[in-house]
Amino acid sequence: MTSTDSAAAEKQPAKAPAKDPWDLPDVSGLVVGVLGGTGPQGKGLAYRLARAGQKVIIGSRAAERAQAAAGELGHGVEGADNAECARRSDVVIVAVPWEGHGKTLQALREELAGKLVVDCVNPLGFDKQGAYALKPEEGSAAQQAAALLPDSRVAAAFHHLSAVLLQDPEIAEIDTDVMVLGEERADVEIVQALAGRIPGMRGIFAGRLRNAHQVESLVANLISVNRRYKAHAGLRVTDV
Repeated sequence: MTSTDSAAAEKQPAKAPAKDPWDLPDVSGLVVGVLGGTGPQGKGLAYRLARAGQKVIIGSRAAERAQAAAGELGHGVEGADNAECARRSDVVIVAVPWEGHGKTLQALREELAGKLVVDCVNPLGFDKQGAYALKPEEGSAAQQAAALLPDSRVAAAFHHLSAVLLQDPEIAEIDTDVMVLGEERADVEIVQALAGRIPGMRGIFAGRLRNAHQVESLVANLISVNRRYKAHAGLRVTDV
């Protein structure tokens, strides 16, 4: 190496250290809306987040129904119709039934523009053999949401949580991991941080939205586990 090469090498800036994947943002000031907040999953998520100190608004097609459910939950939860819930929230969790997923999001495209939308819907069918996964034309519920909401940032998370455990006030911690998928690291980290506000829970990055189908589908397996073992099974990711 010549002296010129040596001098040039010395001038190369040092590489920045890799970002700590557990260095997550402070999300305590964000308002979280839950569309489908009067259903078991949405209501349970709203309860846990509000109990952890998050400002939560639950949405329903009927404002009165949402307000009644919010009154039952306490912890400062408010209820509103879906459009108002979307407008007033920084982050919106979609917990509506699969059958109404596309129609609901299409109707709220304007209100959800610029928002971080977190889809936790599991497209499932049921027959005499039990639950089985459905595959939407777009690939997954999350990808359908991204297609319907081009002006929103869409992530996927909170698929594998037991509504029974979420709503039980006697349970202090929810012992489970939440697989979080999304296109932008900053958005994924916001969702991870929200999950981490719930005692016992961690948010784990699990890939981009193209991988959402198998995460959504795994719920069919968990339903089978729960039926066989009379349990409320969740997931833990090891060595992370």
